[in-house]
Amino acid sequence: MHSTKLEVFAEIDGIGSASGLFLQEDLLYIIGDNSGYLNEYNIKTRKLRKIQILFDKTLGQLENIPKPLKPDFEILCQHGDKLYILGSGSTPKRNLMIEFDIKTQIIVQKELTDTYNKLKTIAGIDDENFNLEGAIFTGTEWMLFNRGNGIDAKNGIFKIEGTDLTKAEWIKFNSFKLANIDHVESSFTDATLVKNEIFFIATAEDTKSTYADGEILGSFIGSINLQNLKLTFSNKISGRHKFEGLTLLHQNERTTTFLLCEDRDTEELKTVIYKLVINF
Repeated sequence: MHSTKLEVFAEIDGIGSASGLFLQEDLLYIIGDNSGYLNEYNIKTRKLRKIQILFDKTLGQLENIPKPLKPDFEILCQHGDKLYILGSGSTPKRNLMIEFDIKTQIIVQKELTDTYNKLKTIAGIDDENFNLEGAIFTGTEWMLFNRGNGIDAKNGIFKIEGTDLTKAEWIKFNSFKLANIDHVESSFTDATLVKNEIFFIATAEDTKSTYADGEILGSFIGSINLQNLKLTFSNKISGRHKFEGLTLLHQNERTTTFLLCEDRDTEELKTVIYKLVINF
């Protein structure tokens, strides 16, 4: 059995609709699904730095980009010195990937439309059921987590061999069933790799659309074995939060501690970061 404890870690003004995060030493990187900025928050000094990653003038303001135009950056993952920020692919305007080099501060924008089309074809997922919300890059392989909150409930993990996501050739889709609440199945909202375990968060949301929001019924934390992709455990951690970002804070023999962010689906530029402790 696993026990969990959830508490508030920080409240940050200036960030809305937080959807992904990554911690490196004292710097917490946070993205919002409707923003053209990568946020860098120092957890010790509590100072926030905004890094512009979109330069399309047709978007107008880069905070609270209107829903039909927003890039829907739902994914923030890391390998080496680079952060990878990916759109969900849930509409044609959400197929961008931004590479940000933490050391050099260089920003590279890439287009993932061809790759996303390949993923949909291989998995038999139509446009209305394709909605990527998490990613892991090991240096030799990508894992992309499709949130099955569409009408077909296509929850699952894409495994893609190679380093260049724009040139994906070897692709495999693994369907995945997660816990349900009141007959609403929870679906992936983020994932991160800790040693040989994939830790994930998932939310049960009463909607049959990857575009329209629904009532939040609860969220889970769990883990999946990296080698065989079998579920190790799953615990409900909240009955009202829609957690969409997950990053490791620290780990020892008895506990693993994560930071989580929550997308409240509002235009308020304020976010709460939570600390989740798992006791083994």
